[in-house]
Amino acid sequence: MKRRSLLQGAAAAALGVPALSGLAQQSVTLKFHTFMAPQSNVWLSMHKPWMEKVEKDSGGRIKFEGYPAMQLGGTPVQLYDQARDGVVDVVWTLPGNTAGRFPRVEVFELPFIMTNAEAASKAYWEYIQTQAPDEFKETQVLALHVHGPGMFHSATKLVKAPADLKGMKVRGPTRQVTKLLAALGATPVGMPLPQIPDALSKGTIEACVIPWEVVPSVKVHELTKFHTEFPANTSLYTTTFVMAMNKAKYEGLAPDLKKVIDANSGQATSAWLGKTQQGNDPLGRKAAVDHGNQIYTLSAAEAQEYIKVSSAIDDEWVADMNKRGFDGKKLFQTAKDLIAKNSKA
Repeated sequence: MKRRSLLQGAAAAALGVPALSGLAQQSVTLKFHTFMAPQSNVWLSMHKPWMEKVEKDSGGRIKFEGYPAMQLGGTPVQLYDQARDGVVDVVWTLPGNTAGRFPRVEVFELPFIMTNAEAASKAYWEYIQTQAPDEFKETQVLALHVHGPGMFHSATKLVKAPADLKGMKVRGPTRQVTKLLAALGATPVGMPLPQIPDALSKGTIEACVIPWEVVPSVKVHELTKFHTEFPANTSLYTTTFVMAMNKAKYEGLAPDLKKVIDANSGQATSAWLGKTQQGNDPLGRKAAVDHGNQIYTLSAAEAQEYIKVSSAIDDEWVADMNKRGFDGKKLFQTAKDLIAKNSKA
């Protein structure tokens, strides 16, 4: 066998053809898995373009098989572990799907901490690198970002003041958001995004909080009648996302392919994902307008009522971090400072 390989190498050299090593010309196909629907803006304007860019930058040596809507099985809650365990190669998911598992990330999900998704996404990446580098240590993190301003979408009545939420069953995406909803007087119901349409149609929930951008993909404009948005640069909440790759798969890439992945990872990619996602908010809003729904924008004074209630959630998070052995106050202040810094940039 060795003799044949040597002869083949010699023949190639004699013909002026470089002996191509398997490593140098390695190609790889990666399975990308997420819960987002194939018709969603996230899939069409974020995931697919990212995969296409990586494929192009690699000269076609990295190829993707894309699987939206949990097509490879499992539930949204299991996505991060699918990447960790090598069931799939790359995932895009919410750390908040597994309540309390990634506690330091939750600072970006606290009420009214976000200004805009691009700045907060840059801050989120920097925060993880400097304050919590081991938060996602089981995977190779490619990008970290947040979505645009979260807001209320109600099937039963218009929400203006916190008092309007009393007793309403409202879906929340993460631990911090469900705490906020409870503090505002609602009955919080935690559930992944894909369950919203069924829950609204059956009356399991009367309202949900999501950004405008995902409204069409889960038909919320058809299943609700009222929408309550907050003033500019004021966000009831946002949700953190992680795009992560199986560590062994990443480490096993040829060095030049690893560089392609690296060039399409990090703070700039995180910022692009956040900016793109928030950039799709007007499309979701238009879907509600075209459906004839009522949209109410709170005044700064009305928003202040919510902000006042929410400060207790911040304090509770800081205390929780302290109990876990972290410096909660430092983490909270660092996140705020990084968001402020990147908002000015």
